[in-house]
Amino acid sequence: MCEMKEPVIRFKGYTDEWEQRKLGELVNIGDIDHRMPKTVECGIPYLMTGDFCGINELNFDGVKHISEEDYEQLSRKIKPEKNDILFARYASVGAVRYVDFTDKFLISYSCAIIKHGDKIDSKYLYHYLTSDIAQRQIALEINTGSQANIGIDSMKNNILVQMPCVDEQRTVASYLDSLDNLITLHQRKCDDLQEVKKYMLQKLFPQNGAKIPEIRFPGFTGEWVQRKLGDIATSFDYGLNAAAKEYDGTNAYIRITDIDDDSHSFISDGITSPDTDLSKADDYKVAEGDILFARTGASVGKSYIYKPSDGLMYFAGFLIRARVKPEYDAQFVFQNTLTETYSKYIAVTSQRSGQPGVNAQEYAEYEIMCPTREEQIKIGEHFKNLDNLIALQQRKCDDLKEVKRYMLQNMFPQGK
Repeated sequence: MCEMKEPVIRFKGYTDEWEQRKLGELVNIGDIDHRMPKTVECGIPYLMTGDFCGINELNFDGVKHISEEDYEQLSRKIKPEKNDILFARYASVGAVRYVDFTDKFLISYSCAIIKHGDKIDSKYLYHYLTSDIAQRQIALEINTGSQANIGIDSMKNNILVQMPCVDEQRTVASYLDSLDNLITLHQRKCDDLQEVKKYMLQKLFPQNGAKIPEIRFPGFTGEWVQRKLGDIATSFDYGLNAAAKEYDGTNAYIRITDIDDDSHSFISDGITSPDTDLSKADDYKVAEGDILFARTGASVGKSYIYKPSDGLMYFAGFLIRARVKPEYDAQFVFQNTLTETYSKYIAVTSQRSGQPGVNAQEYAEYEIMCPTREEQIKIGEHFKNLDNLIALQQRKCDDLKEVKRYMLQNMFPQGK
């Protein structure tokens, strides 16, 4: 045991020095018998490290089940109980989950079980193990080979825990718990809004050959008409064949990897500029109402609609630009590219003998149902507002994650 210096951030009222102990001196660690049990239709839930989800959640949806007899045999040495910590020894090595329920279950031997005890607050230890200082130690103990893993003896003897008195441990754990709860709350709100959008994409656009949607805004009547994307856009252009360089502060360069997979927005982190003579690149500038499509590779079909707030922008060679005619609403057209109908079209059309791909002519053949421009605008605005709400919730969630990351770095001492 050795004493530790104070952390950068500390709650008022605590002045004692921290101490450092080996993990194995504080808790019992083990895993279940090393054999794969037979699964049964109904029995005891049997989890794997792949069932870790969320911040501190276990996914029981679709989980395997084992018999009561197998449960008793496999867990003779150790079994997970409330207030224990599950520690991934294989695959996502170092990932941890805290057991906060009493229901009976078992986790495979790919996961170590850290038993709760009276030498350290279990919830504090859980948060400590997620911190950078602990994760760096864990990374040094990982055995590389056909599958990365960490041994239980290494966990016991080589992972050092920084800890204050138990009362301060509980105060730290309570604070970090509150951050986790806030993050989870905002993430659920974000997920709920995404489900609302998914539902509305199905209901506000006609499905399966219908000429009107199931849900319609008041005041709009009449059948929708089918149009090819080639009738809706004035042109389909291939992008600029230039390398990327450090951002020059003015000219942004958008490539397939700069479009977020989920939000379809421009990723401004790591922004770059095109490495070419831009005085000859006006044809590659992106304007309001332009929609970009990924034309090849695993991201084929991914779309993005230009936002003036993204700044002066040029588009790269693996993207295709559709310039929407003024008699159509670009936001309405863009939202069509987020539907199941569009996904199915891309899946079929992109099939190639080599890399998947969709060229400009094939994008031009994609058909969408269109109402009057006024109704298009109404639908486009609805989805744009929904996207803004989702983005707001995601930003709140990301900000809280950043706060937590900062606190995890500064609420534990880094050693002398």
